[in-house]
Amino acid sequence: MRALVHLALKSLWNRRFTAGLALLSITISVTLLIGVEKVRTEARSSFTQTIAGTDLVVGARSGPIQLLLYSVFRIGDATANVSWGSYQRITGHPLVAWAIPLSLGDSHRGYRVVGTTDAYFEHLRYGGNRSLALAEGVWFEDLFDATLGAEVARALGYNLGDRITLAHGTGNHSFARHDDMPFTVTGILEPTGTPVDQSIHVSLEAIEAIHLGWEGGVPIPGREVSPDEARERDLTPRAITAFLLGLQSRAAVFQVQRAINAYPDEPLSAILPGVALQQLWNLVGIAENALLVVSMFVVLAGLAGMVTMLLASLSERRREMAILRSVGARPAHVFGLLTAESALLGITGAIAGFALVYALMALGAPLVQATWGLHLAPSAPSMRELALLGMVIAGATVAGAIPAWRAYRMSLADGLSIRT
Repeated sequence: MRALVHLALKSLWNRRFTAGLALLSITISVTLLIGVEKVRTEARSSFTQTIAGTDLVVGARSGPIQLLLYSVFRIGDATANVSWGSYQRITGHPLVAWAIPLSLGDSHRGYRVVGTTDAYFEHLRYGGNRSLALAEGVWFEDLFDATLGAEVARALGYNLGDRITLAHGTGNHSFARHDDMPFTVTGILEPTGTPVDQSIHVSLEAIEAIHLGWEGGVPIPGREVSPDEARERDLTPRAITAFLLGLQSRAAVFQVQRAINAYPDEPLSAILPGVALQQLWNLVGIAENALLVVSMFVVLAGLAGMVTMLLASLSERRREMAILRSVGARPAHVFGLLTAESALLGITGAIAGFALVYALMALGAPLVQATWGLHLAPSAPSMRELALLGMVIAGATVAGAIPAWRAYRMSLADGLSIRT
């Protein structure tokens, strides 16, 4: 067996150009296949780790996925708000342990602004049971203090003490800006790999302050309010976008959920994050499977290229096969030689493709994090990934049997005769 492998390596080296092209096609196809699988699993892991320890997410009546996306992942916008009175009554329930109010709808240079309270820093958990931590500075204390997520500070180059202004709306460009009430950066959070990194955190009172004198999302001329005047006003929120709930007991989840969904004063929805997330996976599962199928077809195309290369080289290797037969090699040895060549190409291409995926993840992780907020962390190969690699190697070995069978049927005279 060792001699056969050694002979196969020598044979591939003698045809290194064509073998290299076949190897390249397999490497690229494996990179795509494993890359799609890696992105799929890392995306699910990143989404799952975004929120932990939260029993219910509450917002205006809407679909579970929509509520989860805009309140937790900062994707999309709410159709309505929750009144402050309803928030206080629900969070005053004896089964509620803590609550995190969220006021969304403003932004800064494309990054979402989150109005909240100290409860956000105290109770929000991610990645199992990790709490938020400050890399430098302090959590917002003054009315016009802001605490930045790690990615916001890195991408925009902000440091403690810098001044920023917010804009109304969540687009990259806004003509409704709160230039008259700038904020001071007082804290920068440590990276979390969650949407927290792409968020700017201010107090609920600050959200109320910057909208004094505004109606319907636009400032009303003659009703401008200065920062000093805003400090003197009653800045109790009139409404918030959503809020997160932690309960005294997990056993009370369904009881509290039913009470909120049947809340008489305004239409509200209370969702279980895990259930809503599973619905999201079911929704995007079709697209994931489609990408996986496309990747598998690319792998098949790579294997087909390898078979084509081996078949095309058979006519050039007739004399080589004949010499092997003349020195005592049996047809089974010739069959084994070509099968070993294809298996070696499959193994090498699979390993090279896998290594390329990890290299691309290491180099492209910061860009992916900054652009899409997806945290790609190199991790040990999963059983599914190893199974895919095994399928590629097995497929290469089986595909190599096609030219090997043709060589097996060639007689000794085929290689010694002269074709004209």
